[in-house]
Parts: sequence; structure tokens; C-alpha cells
Amino acid sequence: MNLGSKRAQALEIIHILGKKGYKAYIVGGAVRDYLLNRPPGDADILTDAPAPVIKALFAQTRQVGKTFPICLVNGVEVASCRAGKHSGSFPAGDLGLRDFTINSMAWDLASKTLIDPFDGKKDLIKKIIRFTGDPGKRILEDPLRMVRACRFAGQFEGTLSDETLAAILMHAPLISEKVPGERIQMELIKAMAMATPSQFFLNLRATGLLVRILPCLDRCSALDGGPHHGETVFEHSLMVGDALPANRPLFRLAGFVHDAGKFDAARIEDGQLTFAGHETHVDAIRTDLEALRFSTRDQAYVLALVRAHMRPLTEETTPKAVRRLLAMLDSHGLPFRDFLRMRIADKKGNLAKQPYTLSDIRIRLGKILEEVSGRTAFNVNDLAISGRDIMELLQMAPGPQVGRIKECLLERVLEDPSLNTRQRLEQLLRQGV
Repeated sequence: MNLGSKRAQALEIIHILGKKGYKAYIVGGAVRDYLLNRPPGDADILTDAPAPVIKALFAQTRQVGKTFPICLVNGVEVASCRAGKHSGSFPAGDLGLRDFTINSMAWDLASKTLIDPFDGKKDLIKKIIRFTGDPGKRILEDPLRMVRACRFAGQFEGTLSDETLAAILMHAPLISEKVPGERIQMELIKAMAMATPSQFFLNLRATGLLVRILPCLDRCSALDGGPHHGETVFEHSLMVGDALPANRPLFRLAGFVHDAGKFDAARIEDGQLTFAGHETHVDAIRTDLEALRFSTRDQAYVLALVRAHMRPLTEETTPKAVRRLLAMLDSHGLPFRDFLRMRIADKKGNLAKQPYTLSDIRIRLGKILEEVSGRTAFNVNDLAISGRDIMELLQMAPGPQVGRIKECLLERVLEDPSLNTRQRLEQLLRQGV
């Protein structure tokens, strides 16, 4: 089993434990990767050496985890047996306590053999995610495993076994009752790196977990997309999220929830379903992000994308309108490239319309770059005059009125960028703006 040069530390740990008479095996993702002929991931270790022995043998060691204590040796996870060294069942007894059969395999470096007491290799080949042993016990040990099951099923483009699905449906309420939001958040972020995270969300919905994790999205599952779409709001959201880059997890998550406000905005006008102003309905999205313990900064970024995604940018958009768009994006702290990527993905996820062509994208990007390269002022700090300058010129004391004057000046500059010189701004001030 070739673990790659980065796993040399793991091999050294196994070697040292073996010299002291202890057994140690490679377990977890590295074994899965090897069987799938993929580059190996982290090489976790399972050993019959007790934690105090591990700490004594390796200087750079610290213990982590509450439910299942693990020693981190120079960053490598080394788990001591829990089923009992003298029970005669090591490592099978410990493998039986792991979450899924595809993770309940071990590789013996000494004999170069696979230890697979629960047919994990067979499930891996068939792309079946199955809890190891009693599904109910595995869930009660750590309810987050239900979300992990959905993620693995999506990652391997597989399915949940019947007994796994039944157990998750039965225990789904535990995810909101027993699991801290930040742990669920970590699973969501990991899922964003998948080729198609939509499979993860479909699995969450099929198991009754989505309504407890992202209810703002779950409620859109049966919501018609309206006359301008050929799909439900839920289907549209999944396609938009999939169309965004996998290396930008928060950006991608914003794509999955960008239209969640349509549920609150839905109205029937003149016999047609409309979602006018849906981008302003962000309370439900914010509530879900808060429950998942996203930072204030991350929440602000996602909600800014939601609020901005409906701003028009077409072939007919005037330079003045582009400047106002850029000023709005600047006020939200949004890069214009993120806005444009979201617009492209939004169009791609609409089955009733054609996606943007490369020419369409170039035209829109060109309009933006033309204004950006012109060094137009997009916020009050870009003005060629400062608040102190205003106070001196108008003999004013500090106060909110200075800020209001700067906003008025910015409005004039957005209309006509040539006004953004100190001389012309001072002239405007003398004229009462």
C-alpha cells in the first residue's frame, strides 16, 4: 500500500509501535482511497497501545476528542483500541465501532493484507453507504453520522442502504437536539467541495434532515418556479449551487440558498405567481446561518450575495447604471467577479432560458471593467475630498451632516465621474451640492 511521501510520519509511528510489541493498522480514508485507486488522504492509525503509552513514546502528542479520545502524534490521528486488547477481537472489535462499513476496514502493512470484517470493500464497490453493525447504536453514539452518511452517499454517487435510511428517518430529530451547529456547519463546508453537492442536499431531504439543518431551503422543495422558470425553486437552487466553484465553499453555499426568500415573497398578481423583491427576504436564511454558527462575517457575505443577485446587468445597461451597481456591490463588500459568477450560475440553473454565451459574459465583464479602469469613486472614501476638508470649507463641526454631504457628493460623482476632483467638489459644496 503506497501512502505517498506525505504519509511517512504515519509509517514511522507504526514502525515504532511495532518495535514495542504493539499492533497498529492504517484505517479510514486512506484505505478507501487505496481501494479506489485514488491518491491517499490522511493516514489514520488504529493501535492496541493505550493512550499513556502513545504519549510516552512520542514527544509531539496531544489528546483530542471527547466521545472517542484520539492521540494526535505530529498531526497524525492515532486511536487506541476501545473494544479491549485482550478480548481477542482486535482490530475487528474496534472496526465494528466505526461509523460505516466503508470506513471499517484496516490495512496491515506488515502482511500487506486488508482486514475487512464487515464487507466494506463490497459496499464500496457497489457504492452503498451502510452503518457498521447496529445503525441505531452508531447514530446514538454520534448523531452527526447521519449527515456524514448523506455526504458520503453524495460523494461516491451512491445510495444509503435500506436499514441506514430507515434508521436516519427514525433518529433525524437528534440532529437539531444533540449536535452543535458548528459541527453541522463543518459537514456542509466539506460537502461544498463535492463535484455535485446537490446530491448531498437531495440525500438530506430524503432522510428528513434538511428541514432541521436548512429549513429555509427545504421549504422551497414544492414551490413552483413561476412563469419564468422551468423548474421548482428547490431544483433551481441546487443547479445554481452546483454551477459555482468547488474551491469557494461559502460562495457555493450562497448559491444553494440565494432564492430561499422566494417562499416569503411569493404572491399571485394578475393570475400569475411572482416573487418580486425576494432578494430582500433574508431573515429565514440568516436564522439558519446563525443556528449553524457561521461567523458574523460569513453571514454578511452570504446575505450580501443574496441581496445583490437580482441587480440587472445587460447589453443595454448604461455606464451610469454600471457605476451604481458597482457602488452597491462596494457597499456590501462584494467583489464584482462574485456578483457576475452568481449571475452566470443563476441563468444556467433556469431550464426555461438559455445560459449566457461566452460573448454575453464578455460584454457584461467589459462594461464593468470599463468603469473600474476609469477609477470611478464607488464609495465616499474614494472621493477627492475628505470629511475634514468639508468641515473646513463649510465651517462645520463634526457630525452626521458631514456624512450626508459626502453621500450627496458621491451621488453626483456616480452621475458624472469627471466631477471627482477637489476643485470641482469644492465648487459643488459652495453651490450647496
